[in-house]
Amino acid sequence: MSELLDERTMAFAGILQAIGQVQHIARHGNSDNDSLAASLNTVLVTNPDSTSDVYADKTALNKGYQLIVNQLGDSKDKDVEITRYLVGILALERKLSRGNAMGLLAERINQVHRQLHHFSITDEQVIANFAGIYSDVISTLGPKIQISGNPEFLKQSQVQEKIRALLLSAMRSAVLWRQLGGKRRHLVFARKSILDIANKSLTL
Repeated sequence: MSELLDERTMAFAGILQAIGQVQHIARHGNSDNDSLAASLNTVLVTNPDSTSDVYADKTALNKGYQLIVNQLGDSKDKDVEITRYLVGILALERKLSRGNAMGLLAERINQVHRQLHHFSITDEQVIANFAGIYSDVISTLGPKIQISGNPEFLKQSQVQEKIRALLLSAMRSAVLWRQLGGKRRHLVFARKSILDIANKSLTL
């Protein structure tokens, strides 16, 4: 059970790592290329042998573990915006898991694999492709996630595409989290165990 909880916490950190970047880009208009690449790469790992294979960049995942500590810890400074994005992603993932969009999702992700023969994963054209997958397959499943930030940045198409691409990454981790048995009630009833794992993982 301990190993399963470790893996589940890793997937949850993956969700928050992507969401944290969404918040940063919406506010500042820029992104850390390594963190962006790390999140986008998780979308492409569709048949991993282990959860660890999905998150090859453990340094980038540290930001997700830190957000777990911030959001589930005893601090009074909970970020309601991060929570709102998380609730939105988990709600969309439930609709995805109950519907028949998974086949279309896999097909579209294969197109990105082919594109990577010619472009890097953070190339504008690849990000636009990820964003298109989110818009066409995920965003249509339920209420849209309302993103807060600087209006000057939010109206830029490149910023919008990065945000959608990162929301797709958050969705990929949410799918994995649920496949590992993750449920929203665990965030309450297994909070201490999740926090312990996040704190331990931060020091690695």
